[in-house]
Amino acid sequence: MAYENGWVRKYDPKTGEERTGEGSSAKLHEEKINAITWDKQKICFITASNDYRSCLVDAKTLKVLRVYQTDRPVNGAVISPIKDHVLLGGGQEAQSVTTTRGQAGKFETRFFHSIYEEEFGRVKGHFGPITAVDISPDGLAFVSGSFDGYVRLHFFDDDYLFMRDEVPEEY
Repeated sequence: MAYENGWVRKYDPKTGEERTGEGSSAKLHEEKINAITWDKQKICFITASNDYRSCLVDAKTLKVLRVYQTDRPVNGAVISPIKDHVLLGGGQEAQSVTTTRGQAGKFETRFFHSIYEEEFGRVKGHFGPITAVDISPDGLAFVSGSFDGYVRLHFFDDDYLFMRDEVPEEY
């Protein structure tokens, strides 16, 4: 379970009691955790937080494996089932939207390499903060939902689907 103070805690599914001991709780963020999404194998999960970060976390130990830094609150995050990529959605706070242009609010789905933590792409299309993102189980499309009242279905083009995930030069 995630909390507004940035903590994640494990609970026993049979008793509902909070688990204790090592790996049963962790402070992952400095601000509210907006969403948690599991990977396909249920080994890791990804968080989305108001502290402008998203964390890839080992589900067993609650150890942070990777951090994806943005310049706006992150409201939704998802792990690709077929690529070493994560998608993040967010934007400025909802109460500030009426005073800003869509571009300034950064209402984009952002693509990060899940291992190298580097942003490599963005998809625009909303006029309000993105509140949710998800990828189809086959990895061929993604969806984003926003405070603007729209849900947008995006199909990945062949350039994305068949691109090689090469190691950046500095590695």
